[in-house]
Amino acid sequence: GPLSEQRLMDVRLGHLPMWLAICDFSPQGLLGGVQKAWSSYYNKYINVKRGGPAGISMLLAGYCLLSYGWNYQHISKISFLVSM
Repeated sequence: GPLSEQRLMDVRLGHLPMWLAICDFSPQGLLGGVQKAWSSYYNKYINVKRGGPAGISMLLAGYCLLSYGWNYQHISKISFLVSM
């Protein structure tokens, strides 16, 4: 596509000075860029269209690890008594 519509990560190193000359660095242009970046981030990581078992299983695994960490001293004392 046209150079003015390309994202920074898609611009080749040789075209970078020309891309920077085309960019709109006015406050309104910078605000539009921030809004576009936030919208992209939100749609990719927060507003996920499809969910699955991975999210819930990660939540349960995190809960198990956190619970084990909280109760480690209590568990280690019991296992010491059982092994005697």
